[in-house]
Amino acid sequence: MDRASPLVPLHYVSLGALGPEDVVADAHGRVLTGVADGRILRVHHVGDPLTARVEVLAETGGRPLGLEILPCGDLLVCDAERGLLRVGPEDGTVRVLADSVAGERLRFCSNAVALPDGTVYVTVSSRRHPLDRWIGDIVEHTGTGRLLRLAPGGGEPEVLLEGLQFANGLAPSGDGSFLVIAESGSCRLTRYRLTGPRAGQAEPFADLPGMPDNLWREGPDGPVWVALASPRVPPLDLLHRARPAVRRGAARAAVRAPYRPSRTVGVVAVDDRGRTVHHLTRRRSGFRMVTSVCATGGHLVLGSLWEAGVAVCAKPAAR
Repeated sequence: MDRASPLVPLHYVSLGALGPEDVVADAHGRVLTGVADGRILRVHHVGDPLTARVEVLAETGGRPLGLEILPCGDLLVCDAERGLLRVGPEDGTVRVLADSVAGERLRFCSNAVALPDGTVYVTVSSRRHPLDRWIGDIVEHTGTGRLLRLAPGGGEPEVLLEGLQFANGLAPSGDGSFLVIAESGSCRLTRYRLTGPRAGQAEPFADLPGMPDNLWREGPDGPVWVALASPRVPPLDLLHRARPAVRRGAARAAVRAPYRPSRTVGVVAVDDRGRTVHHLTRRRSGFRMVTSVCATGGHLVLGSLWEAGVAVCAKPAAR
């Protein structure tokens, strides 16, 4: 698409907790999210600010990031401190599925998807910087992100792909033949093929006008919604071409400096050919650092690592 359309805010739902980093909608239109204090929350009637209600489903004891709703109703939770978890939303039970990979602790687990055969794929954003120093990895451009695979029988995950620039959101294609991986540090989406003669290979899928964070697929025939946590930063693009020592020095300074997100926010939707079908943006936004987006009840719901609630926006007509 040549031009961005306005991202139209409707209302805000306070959660009473910071950092609803990922938002996902269940089959009943309820929105689930994890917040900074370790709780998993479920929001009812998110489209109506007068009747919206928040309930606590579980506490992970860590910092939940990406969520994936399983067909049985359980949740896969990527916890930046505890690894890959499975949560029973009815009784609040938390079970660790994986907390190590290739002989090292699984930290900064970012996003997960489960395919119909029970295989789970997981992204790891960084092996050098933890969540509270995420900006250090973006600045240093470490390329230590990973894609992991957990077999249906469980066990320890295997490493499928390395060298990703802050691997983040993850979504399957409509036919299950490939995965879409968000690389926040490179402002792009990458395709990892699961089937066919090029299975196991990765290739560029789409360049984006900002840093992608979480991904959410709107059904097998719908688009993949992409949250843009930040617009492109030209000086950062230039820094990424500098020598590693220069980038490391800049990263040390970045993690000590106070961070203030841009007031320009946006979301993108792409189809299974990597074509942009929606690009929505808003300047001077009061809701900053959009790290996730999902669609429910004719609305878009935005999550944020920075805010203490979710924003509900108008959803554009299908293309």
